[in-house]
Amino acid sequence: MAVKYFTVTWDQLHRDSRALAWRLLELGPWTGIVAITRGGLIPAAVIARELECRVVETISIVTYDEEERGEARVVKSPVAAGDGTGWLVIDDLVDTGTTLRVVRALLPGAHVATVYAKPAGKPLVDTFITEVSQETWILFPWDTEPQFVAPIARLT
Repeated sequence: MAVKYFTVTWDQLHRDSRALAWRLLELGPWTGIVAITRGGLIPAAVIARELECRVVETISIVTYDEEERGEARVVKSPVAAGDGTGWLVIDDLVDTGTTLRVVRALLPGAHVATVYAKPAGKPLVDTFITEVSQETWILFPWDTEPQFVAPIARLT
């Protein structure tokens, strides 16, 4: 199956994060937000601002050792969130669900929201904005820089 690329700009990420905040507003109020590092940090900051939430915690889960996918390992727990009841967990993307399975086990009472969702991980998310195909690779603005790209017609 061919890999597709979807480039997300800073403006698009901000708009999509605000759209997610609109959906989450009616589900609150929230005790706080747990941002999944690193991809969830920027959407969590936007959402915290929009929901006027001042309590932001983080969880750090490592699933790669260099370039090899390994077993998910929590390197920083969200201690303040308890079992997650009343808390909102934010990430940029759910792909296979590996990270969110760990988060769900640690914070079973939390509401999990992502900006983007792929089919394999979608069942682990309570709220999301945009679904992309499983073979789509999202290029986030912190991972890219502007450069020339060949026209689509040349890629086929």
